[in-house]
Amino acid sequence: MKKVSLAAVLAAGTVALAACGSGSSGSGSDGDIMIGSVHPLTGALAGVGALMNDGAKLAVEDVNADGGIESLDGRKLTLGEGDSKGAADTGQSEAQRLISDGAVALVGTYQSDVTANVSAVAERSRVPLVIDVAVDDSILEQGYKNTFRIQPDATSMGADGADDLIALAEANGKPVKTVSYIHIEGAFGQSVFDAFKEQAESQGVQVLKEVTYPGTNFTDATTQVREAAAGNPDVIVATGYYPDQLLVAQAVKALDPDIDALYGVANGAFDDGSFPNDAGAAGENVLSANYHYGATNDEVADIRKRFEAEFGRPMETASVLSYQAVMVIAQALEEAGSDDPEDVRDAIAEIEVEDPLLAFDGPITFDETGQNENATVIVMQTKKGKVEQVFPDEFTTSEPVYPAK
Repeated sequence: MKKVSLAAVLAAGTVALAACGSGSSGSGSDGDIMIGSVHPLTGALAGVGALMNDGAKLAVEDVNADGGIESLDGRKLTLGEGDSKGAADTGQSEAQRLISDGAVALVGTYQSDVTANVSAVAERSRVPLVIDVAVDDSILEQGYKNTFRIQPDATSMGADGADDLIALAEANGKPVKTVSYIHIEGAFGQSVFDAFKEQAESQGVQVLKEVTYPGTNFTDATTQVREAAAGNPDVIVATGYYPDQLLVAQAVKALDPDIDALYGVANGAFDDGSFPNDAGAAGENVLSANYHYGATNDEVADIRKRFEAEFGRPMETASVLSYQAVMVIAQALEEAGSDDPEDVRDAIAEIEVEDPLLAFDGPITFDETGQNENATVIVMQTKKGKVEQVFPDEFTTSEPVYPAK
């Protein structure tokens, strides 16, 4: 056997390490800077997951087309794609993989339970996570320093959703006195419901029934809608994801209860661009309190037009949030003048993003917990096959129809 000296081994090791660094798919000292994207690209939520991933992809393309990160000599961004498959443990392992591959920051993930696991990975790794969509309050109640959220949290969505319903009904001469609430089981649905109930009851609105349904194998909402309608509420309120909430709208149409409105809060379907066509007559005049892209913003209109041209599908609000999350990280990289994850984290904590792409009350800034301080819920309504912004006045694209029958 040929004898190899220790010096030769060390030299070979140095060459190997150098080769590994320069050939890595992740960030290097002068190569592309990787942002990791974790979304459900397969499984029941693959439709919205793919849209969100494409939104992040378009943001990366736009940053690169604009010259890259100027303070880092024009270095370009690259997107590392992770598929959570809609499962918390898979999302966690995908986040770990992307960080190992060199991601300096993460965006994601759409589901609260998946985001909770990914935020724990981000904290352990000291890599910032900018949440595009995930509502559960508890995610930011862990005392983590590396997780930030652009969208409203569950408490504000539930509470503001109640305030908006009460104000909208009052303004249209048909005050709401009672509601029944249908929501998906789990942290997402429960946390939004709890906040809505507390706020509604503080204003004298009685929540007659809380009706829940499982997050899997849910194929017919007739039983849940019949139970919710049994107390003769003024309004049926609903929270959940697209497939199941489409079933809720269809069941309400079929059973035709004597209600003033079907009203979504943090609803994954009722203000989605696919909803009017998928729901048909069942979708007409359905209301939805949710975060939403700025429908009167010219920059948003341009981004959405280019997105549809490139990916062949309309850019929904969740996808706009993914685009926005990447832009937050890009601005942080610019302001930090560094791709060290801890420097990027510090820049995000101090960031002020003027002219957000969502219909918010102010710039994107984060409080000490990582929550966007100016995230806002507005009310949309499906009217004649389109989703319109109808409340409050500063964001309206159309007048509301109420009672919404």
